[in-house]
Amino acid sequence: MTAFFGLDASATAAGAEVAGAGPARAAGAKVAGAGPKAAGAATGTGHCRRIDRLRVPGAERQVVACLGELTTAGTVASGHTDQADWAGLTPAGLATPSGVPGIQIDGYFPDASTTNTNHGWHHDAQFVVRLPDRWNGGLVVAGSPGVREQYANDRAIGDWVLSRGYAFAATDKGNTGAGFYRDGAAPGEAIAEWNDRVTELTRAARAVVAQRYHRPPSRTLATGMSNGGYLVRWQLENHPELYDGGVDWEGTLWRASGPNLLTFLPSVLRHYPVYAAGGPGADEAHRAMLAAGYPAGSEFLWPFHHQYYWDLTQRIYREELDPAYDGPTEAGTPYCAPGTPACDADYDYASRPPRVHRAVASIGLTGRIGKPLITLHGTLDVLLPITRDSDVYARMVRDAGRGGLFRYYRVDGGTHVDSLYDAFPDRLRPLTPCHRSAFRALETWIGRGSEPPPSHTLARPAEAGPGALLADCPIGGTKTRS
Repeated sequence: MTAFFGLDASATAAGAEVAGAGPARAAGAKVAGAGPKAAGAATGTGHCRRIDRLRVPGAERQVVACLGELTTAGTVASGHTDQADWAGLTPAGLATPSGVPGIQIDGYFPDASTTNTNHGWHHDAQFVVRLPDRWNGGLVVAGSPGVREQYANDRAIGDWVLSRGYAFAATDKGNTGAGFYRDGAAPGEAIAEWNDRVTELTRAARAVVAQRYHRPPSRTLATGMSNGGYLVRWQLENHPELYDGGVDWEGTLWRASGPNLLTFLPSVLRHYPVYAAGGPGADEAHRAMLAAGYPAGSEFLWPFHHQYYWDLTQRIYREELDPAYDGPTEAGTPYCAPGTPACDADYDYASRPPRVHRAVASIGLTGRIGKPLITLHGTLDVLLPITRDSDVYARMVRDAGRGGLFRYYRVDGGTHVDSLYDAFPDRLRPLTPCHRSAFRALETWIGRGSEPPPSHTLARPAEAGPGALLADCPIGGTKTRS
């Protein structure tokens, strides 16, 4: 297991979520009381009456609980979330809503892989479904960011949508952890399973919602960050019939012709150490970093990302999509110097055999969305540089003739994980409030037919007091081309 999984508390708070390699915890560690309890399940009375009749279609196992609080204000203490799943993804000052009683269902679908050890189940394809007593008629479905587990969205997304009355469902995507690439029989299959598991959960969650409330959801929305954002894009391209719309929070771009992770990460692995060392070659290395897509002004974020993100991300995704590159070695050699045999710093995606490009194509995006989609991306994202990711995806959507279904908001000063805002509040803007504004805009778009503002950059306020940026992120500003 890599050192990434042994981050100390300060590093975890800074936000270890590779596009990714979370969860950020020691191997096998669990928070106290993390196993689900069937609290109130046997009684079937009060606000949880008929709880015993709920069945998740297709689930191999489920545990149903009647809870006085579905948000993390209560589930941390009751053992119905895992804090390690969402560590490092949100700012410390993010408010936690409360007052959401209801039913939680934990379980898993049939699967042969065993990377997810939540609840001692040692079984992948785990899910959580939360059904609030006061339901607004909607369902929100999310896949986990990075290679985290099913509770990873609880703080950033789940708490807020539950407080607004939505039912909420999330999946671990079918495999987890830095060794996720061991799942699947062929390159790309572990990632392809992520898409299948979101589709599977969406169908099952819609059925459970209908059981609980005696009618199907009036709207089903997909949302997620990083790899979770990729899943939103893929679902709206491939299964638009299941959704009414989605919000993509800096989704990972997979595209056979590039750009993708494997086209820009090797460059930073080659050049960042030279830049960081200073002396001869540092200026040239800096220019190479900028040319790879890492924007001027983001240099203060590079040391952290070099230590925790870039190297591991490149190696585990390259192993998933091109395992032959390093022969029998699994996921290469950490932090190898250029010239080392099979070093990922020397990886050249363009020159790799056609089978590698076919593997990427098997999980690739097209831009052919079939339902309204709002994409958010921070201009200072140095894990998924905006010019190599969402800027490109926006062009893909427009070129596919789907621009009328799409809005793209570039968040000035946003980076990949919001916990870094705590370390640099004078330089960064958290994306969580912007995600909420985008979500509200999507609600209005599909609910009233009122289109959101044109795609543009959300400027960071010139003067913002402590905590002000956590309060709101109005979708306004100067229009730019998407």
